[in-house]
Amino acid sequence: MALPPVVSLDIGTTKIRALVGELREDGYIMVTDIGECPSRGVRKGEIIDFDKALTCVRAALQEAEDKGRVTINQVNLVISGGHIRSLVNRGTIPVMGEGGEITPDDIEHAKDTARAISLPHDRDTLHTIPQHYFVDDQAGVINPEGMVGARLSVSMLIMHGIRNRIHSAIKVVSSAQAEVANIAFGGLCSALAVLTPEQKESGVILIDLGGGTTDYVIYSGKTISMAGSIGIGGEHVTNDLALGLNMPVTHAEKIKVENGCGIIEESKRNQNVMVPSAGGFTGRTVRLGDIQTIIHARMDEIIRMVMSEMESSVNRHHIGAGVVLTGGGARLRKIEELTGGIFDMPCQAGIPRNVTGLATATEGPEYASAAGMLRYGAKPVDPTGPLAPITEMFRKFFGG
Repeated sequence: MALPPVVSLDIGTTKIRALVGELREDGYIMVTDIGECPSRGVRKGEIIDFDKALTCVRAALQEAEDKGRVTINQVNLVISGGHIRSLVNRGTIPVMGEGGEITPDDIEHAKDTARAISLPHDRDTLHTIPQHYFVDDQAGVINPEGMVGARLSVSMLIMHGIRNRIHSAIKVVSSAQAEVANIAFGGLCSALAVLTPEQKESGVILIDLGGGTTDYVIYSGKTISMAGSIGIGGEHVTNDLALGLNMPVTHAEKIKVENGCGIIEESKRNQNVMVPSAGGFTGRTVRLGDIQTIIHARMDEIIRMVMSEMESSVNRHHIGAGVVLTGGGARLRKIEELTGGIFDMPCQAGIPRNVTGLATATEGPEYASAAGMLRYGAKPVDPTGPLAPITEMFRKFFGG
């Protein structure tokens, strides 16, 4: 028997998506229904017009309900936005047990010490992710239980975001008459959906190219070493085209999708692309080389911003599996070639793994975060795992 259906909700800058799915006995996620609505009231992954965002969330949930003939009372919410940051904190405790043997209680005590960090008053913790343990001066310990030492330390990756922006997204969902069961960072959800155990072990960079944000998660040394979000995405490419070539945003988006490319193709530079008249703009032709130059400049900037974020903290020699791209931006032609060239690593688009059902959700890189959130919500969460939530946030917000 399959477990009861779960729902993931991704409030994106360009599209709001609700996925309904079930965890099958073989471990696969079966996506049964999708509800989608063009996003309004959202910019850079954050709510800027509550009523418009609420209308879109209601529409996406209603479509999913109507298609699946289900009632959605609870959702698992994907969170993103340029305000999300991560830091590493180390917690150290003395080992007090007989003979200096490290017990599970010692390990939990060390984790609690690492989590006890003072964040700015306007921020809440999203995830706490153990990285490596240290027993006395021995570094890189994977599991210290049963080892002997005088001191036990653990380095902890702590993800955090601005409280009010997180709570605004939660309030939109609750105003749509649905309870938020879990929240999780979109980049981690995408990693959960597309990365293999072998990629994680070898070290891999995941970049989720969204409409208003670019999320990233970096595995190195067999653990998550960095994660975060940049408030720039595909919507900025569209705006660059609209401003640079003097055309409506709707036409710029269409041209980006139909003619966009991550690199400049010299052999096609002088080809012409027709732009029809609309909204007071005159119709004309533009050179394909101009289109590709504008797109390349912005995408090159975005990818280099991610590389800059990791350069001071990640050893490139620990990244053996290259770069994996998800999000709608992963559909841009030759974006893998651009990204691979910047990082000097292999690059590929990632699609959800071990997911079946509707082809749109199982084959599209833009569904990675929502599909990963389905998996996260479909089974009990390991309280020490890489997506362990901080439930105190919900207690404070809802008064429970």
